[in-house]
Amino acid sequence: MNAFTAPKGTYDLTPPDSATFLAVREALAAPLRRSGYGYIETPGFEHVELFSRGVGESTDIVTKEMYTLTTKGGTELALRPEGTASVLRAALERNLHKAGNLPVKLWYSGSYYRYERPQAGRYRHFSQVGAEAIGAEDPALDAELIILAVDAYRSLGLRDFRLLLNSLGDKECRPAYREALQGFLRGLDLDEETRRRIEINPLRVLDDKREAVRKQLVGAPALRDHLCEACKVYHERVRQLLTAAGVVFEDDEKLVRGLDYYTRTTFEFIHDGLGSQSAVGGGGRYDGLSEMIGGPALPSVGWALGVDRTVLALRAEGVELELPAATEVYAVPLGDAARDVLFDLVTALRRAGVAADFAFGGKGLKNAMKSANRSGARFALVAGERDLAEGVVQLKDLESGDQTPVALDAVVEELRARRG
Repeated sequence: MNAFTAPKGTYDLTPPDSATFLAVREALAAPLRRSGYGYIETPGFEHVELFSRGVGESTDIVTKEMYTLTTKGGTELALRPEGTASVLRAALERNLHKAGNLPVKLWYSGSYYRYERPQAGRYRHFSQVGAEAIGAEDPALDAELIILAVDAYRSLGLRDFRLLLNSLGDKECRPAYREALQGFLRGLDLDEETRRRIEINPLRVLDDKREAVRKQLVGAPALRDHLCEACKVYHERVRQLLTAAGVVFEDDEKLVRGLDYYTRTTFEFIHDGLGSQSAVGGGGRYDGLSEMIGGPALPSVGWALGVDRTVLALRAEGVELELPAATEVYAVPLGDAARDVLFDLVTALRRAGVAADFAFGGKGLKNAMKSANRSGARFALVAGERDLAEGVVQLKDLESGDQTPVALDAVVEELRARRG
């Protein structure tokens, strides 16, 4: 028995499953790299105030789910529960917004941490790929990010996901809606904690997943009825651009997401094959977040897509990704002289871009060939004293069983040709 196990609500990524996670991360990031987004990486922990100000003191993330710690010097830190606040903080600290080219377009990939009740699709440690476009207020930018996410999902072969879309208004029109919503919510039969939330951020009540609460929200004032003309025009333009790009979406007037910083465009990707944890990604516009954390006015928009849940969605649809072989060629030496020659060949193959491995540990032919088959390699290189005397190695196709001698100085080119 091992003395230690992974903490509750976490997981290890190990071969062969880890190859799928890597492929998903690559697919989610690929459209961003083609669209001018540069990679950014931030620390795994930040000052607690960054999240309490930015994410919102009324959110479950801040009040219940953050992992916090106090350093020996008395500094209050938190493991990052989401990526946007950290990325914006880094962009401001490095003055990326002053480089003269707005928006600043950034993408990132990493682990995030929330103390939640673990269940299928919900972990205390999870992985996301995210994107942020900082410093421009343009419906085309909102549409671009949504389209890039849709294209990423489609490139993986996902088909059964849905896009929910809403507008949360802005500082001009939301106050009137907030007042109307508060008046409605105060008349409901709600617990004390939810009543406190009504006074801090009533929109968060609309995001409550409890059935007893959701039933009472029928008939709640609709934000669309309170949008100012500018927000209506902005939202309609986003809808037009998505439609022109062939992106199907559903208008969802109760979609607010779990973070306080969102304004105007808000969206979420849902996969119905995942049960209660159906959200696979989402995001929106956050025009006031920079000012909340001490920066200048920088209207921005972004999203985060869950790697873990995307993998679960692929499994739910029965999608098998075509993954490159971890090993294409496996070298089996017979004798010490052959070990040196084949080790040099393996090195040459790797340098030529061919994935190659070696029968380490002095295995006999039978065990070495079993290892070759288990490696998933298409070809085996086998050589003994007689082969070396003739200046060849035996190239065996592990699928067909065919075996042919190949001159030592022609092995690399022969294998490159055979693999196409």
